[in-house]
Parts: sequence; structure tokens; C-alpha cells
Amino acid sequence: MNRQEFGKTPDGTAVELYTLANSHGIEAAIMTYGGTIVSLNTPDRAGRSGDIVLGFDSLEEYLGGDNPYFGALIGRYGNRIAKGRFTLNGVEYKLAQNNGANHLHGGLRGFDKVVWQVNHADAQSLELGYLSRDGEEGYPGNLFVTVRFTLTDDDELGIDYSATTDRDTLVNLTSHSYFNLACEGTNLNHLMAINADRFTPVDAGLIPTGEFASVAGTPFDFRQPTAIGARIDQDDEQLLAGGGYDHNFVLNRTGDGLSLAARVTEPSTGRVLEVFTTEPGVQFYSGNFIGDIKGKVGKAYGKRSGFALETQHYPDSPNQPGFPTTVLKPGQRYHTATVHKFSAR
Repeated sequence: MNRQEFGKTPDGTAVELYTLANSHGIEAAIMTYGGTIVSLNTPDRAGRSGDIVLGFDSLEEYLGGDNPYFGALIGRYGNRIAKGRFTLNGVEYKLAQNNGANHLHGGLRGFDKVVWQVNHADAQSLELGYLSRDGEEGYPGNLFVTVRFTLTDDDELGIDYSATTDRDTLVNLTSHSYFNLACEGTNLNHLMAINADRFTPVDAGLIPTGEFASVAGTPFDFRQPTAIGARIDQDDEQLLAGGGYDHNFVLNRTGDGLSLAARVTEPSTGRVLEVFTTEPGVQFYSGNFIGDIKGKVGKAYGKRSGFALETQHYPDSPNQPGFPTTVLKPGQRYHTATVHKFSAR
């Protein structure tokens, strides 16, 4: 295990960076601020290592206003909640409206903006913990959260999310890495395959309409590997709403365990990313709103520099009775798992 100081937050809290490594040269660096994956180095088909996630060189840049959740843990609720409101047990709760009229990724100070406690660390695993107190960002209940990152010699980075509560609440955790398997340029030539026959269409505010729509005959059909850029600029109502892809896909699940969500191949380097999850959905975001940002080692990031595959329950589930519930009750244990498998061909 490699541990180093990574700076301090404005209130003086120390932030640490932990680097996990496996026997095949894969390295994942994760900092305690936001539980953020700062770098992820994997080999291409020629054995050359490259960093496949977007991010910054310093804590100060992560703290800045240009950070679009690079690599961070997201909670209490990943994705959007319509109008920043939901009703639970007959009580209406009001949340921050930090994405137009809607609530996004846990609010003004979500899990991406807190310093997590280190519960355990060794050469290939890191477990972080956080207590989200009753009322934080408007959510009820004390939520006790643990997230464990494990880098195996099977070239897999697993993320296990667990939580308990002392009061009925909502929870929908995810990780928000932006991937670019070429380590430069845009994501448009990446071949994307998503194991989903349906997706959840959205309105102009990117809130699901409640419908489950077939991907067949639409730009959202990634059942066969298709370049991200092949249809992204078509005159399609859903693509226009998101400025590209920013949609939840309803995964074709097999059982309760890990199931394939997506497979991405980058032709020029041969890198392959496979994502497996226990979650019912994955948000495919093609990086449409990434601004002109100076990233790691001076790289210029911009629109569609990277893509995200956020495994999750569906957006706005608290207000959509037809969606799987995101309610967690005392005595229950929230647990989901996502595995990222790396290879090259």
C-alpha cells in the first residue's frame, strides 16, 4: 500500500491519497476527499500503461468550481430528484435544487465533497466510512456508509457499497469516474455495448417520464457494440434533451448477483472495460457538459472528453411508483456491488 498526503481542505482537514496495485501493473489511486478515484492506470495491447480516468493533479483543483464530480463517490442519492422534493411516510422533504429546478447527486455538499474516514487499507483494498447525519442536505435519518475498493489480480476493481440507517430514508450510491480508454481526445470512437433492451426516457429537465421505452430502432440501441459518436448528434428528442447521452438504461439482469452492464472497447489502444453490477440500472453519460478544463498533466478536457457508466437505481425513483424503491429502513442493510474489469485485445 502506498499512502501519501494530498493536501488539506479549507477547514484544515487532511486529505490522503492511497494507491492500490496488482501483480499485472494496474494501479488505482483513491483519495479520502469524496472517495475520489484520482487515477487508474491500465496497460494497452502493447503493454504500455496509461491513466484512463479524467481528473486533476491537486486537491485545490478538485475543490474548485470546474470539477464535474470527477471520480467521486455520489450520495445520498445519485442522479436527479424532480424539483428537489420527495414524500416519505406522508412527510414531504425539500432538498437543494442544484441542477436547474432539480436535485442532483446529493445536493450542495454531497458525499463527493466530504472527507471520508479510512476504516481499512492494504496493498489491494481500501475501505472508507462516512456518517451522514440526520437532516444533512435535507435527508432524514443518520446514514452509516461504508465503501470498499478492491483491486484484484484478476484485473478487476470492485466497489462495494453498504449502509444502515436509524430512520426511514433514501439511498442510491454510485461512483462517477469519467473514462477515456485512449487516455486522450474524445470518447466518440469508443465502441459501447450496453446490456439493456429498454431505457427510461426523460423530459426537458432530464427527469424520467416514468415510461420504459424499447431501445430498438433508436440511437439508444447499444445491444451490439457501436461507436459512441455514431448517432450522438442525430435529431432525436431524447438526445437533444441531454445534449447527447445522459440516460438511465434498464439492465437485462440475470439473478441477484453481479450481471454484465456494459462493455467498452477502444480500437486504437485495444483497451477493454467491462462493468458488472448488482444494480438494476446504469446511467450512460457521454460527457456532454464537460467544460473547457485543464486536467491532469496539463491535458485540455472538453465536451465528450470522457464517459461515465454510473451503476444505480433509477433517477427520481422516490417520485416514480413504477420504479424499484430506494427506501432504506432501520434493521435493513443496503448493499450493492459494481466491478470494473480491465483487459486489452
